[in-house]
Amino acid sequence: MAEGDPADNPFGGIPMFGDLARALSGQGPLNWEAARQFAQLAATEGATEANVEPSVRFALADLARIAEPHVLDVTGRGVAGFEVTTTTPGVWAQQALEAYRPLFTELAVSLGKRPAADPDDSEDSGDPMMAMMAGLSQMMAPSMLGMAIGSMIGRLGRRAFGQYDLPIPRPAAKTVALVPASIDAFAEDWSLPRDSMRLWVLVHELTTHAVYSVAHIREGLSDLVRAHVGAFRPDPSAVADKLSSLDIEGDDPMAALQRTLGDPEILLGAVQSPEQIAMQPQLDAAMAAVIGFVDHVVDTVTTRLIGGDARRISEAVRRRRIETSPDDVFVERLLGLHLTRQQVERGRAFVAGVVERGGLSAINQLLETPGAIPTPAEIDAPGLWMARLDIDPVTEIEPPAGDTGTDDLSD
Repeated sequence: MAEGDPADNPFGGIPMFGDLARALSGQGPLNWEAARQFAQLAATEGATEANVEPSVRFALADLARIAEPHVLDVTGRGVAGFEVTTTTPGVWAQQALEAYRPLFTELAVSLGKRPAADPDDSEDSGDPMMAMMAGLSQMMAPSMLGMAIGSMIGRLGRRAFGQYDLPIPRPAAKTVALVPASIDAFAEDWSLPRDSMRLWVLVHELTTHAVYSVAHIREGLSDLVRAHVGAFRPDPSAVADKLSSLDIEGDDPMAALQRTLGDPEILLGAVQSPEQIAMQPQLDAAMAAVIGFVDHVVDTVTTRLIGGDARRISEAVRRRRIETSPDDVFVERLLGLHLTRQQVERGRAFVAGVVERGGLSAINQLLETPGAIPTPAEIDAPGLWMARLDIDPVTEIEPPAGDTGTDDLSD
């Protein structure tokens, strides 16, 4: 049957739906215009954003020149040639959508997979109304996914400090983007010195940028995330099963239903596959190791530069994550990222264990040695990781990497 044949279109005889079908055709697995619009709306809440003052960008660039040598000193990895740029929550959301466009497209394809036909449903296959509704659902899916992903990225943009608030690799670039309005507002809300907060975020972003500039880290983590998003297996009956088991005794039935449908875990339960469950431990281990390493460097460098403020800021940022609502981090869950306090502490314990046994040079092998991403067993037993990489424990641990200047801002 030729493409475009009216027989392929269940809405052909209904003018209104026929127009809708034509409007929705050719949009691909994810409607990017819908994603952009909803990301902007969620990030800005419909308000007009003011441009970042040039003086703020210059101040951040000056702080970056202080931070970068210290990141290099601790990690052995610099971010030479980088440029600090500033942006707004709305622009951050648009940049994130573009940076992760291939990943979100793959996610949309995976979520849009149609389940295998059930032989028991063959009796309904000739029902015109069922065919029409199935066709409408299929055509609406790209727009619905665009709206959903755009909204989730927009909500994240409203909170983001920098480009790695969604802590997965981006395409190689020489820029490190910060959101000064969000950084400064957080400093004010928590009664933290503004310049110390800005420097802390810069160290975090520069460190993450340096880590993801390492090919085996960037490619290893990207491969795991791509494998996860490509392995969704939608199960339309899962939501129905959840609703059928809903306990509404002694509660408002409509309120109970609203809570159930508003729970992001319902969607995950409807689409998560056995393959994803099997690969999750490795993705968790890789993510924990990266976050633990970044936290270790940030703590080391910021303690040098801003003294006691470093601990206050680190604790405030970690509390902020714990208090984040499930809706705000649902996009992370769709990508397979479990950034819970337990996972963060797991990564920090791994790094501390390696440093205790082998010093800073040992943990830096995470960046220096291809294939060094720890396994699920190794993330909980640093000695196993060191043995696999032939890293010998040392009897005398070298002191922390030497200071590179008199740049302490804590006074």
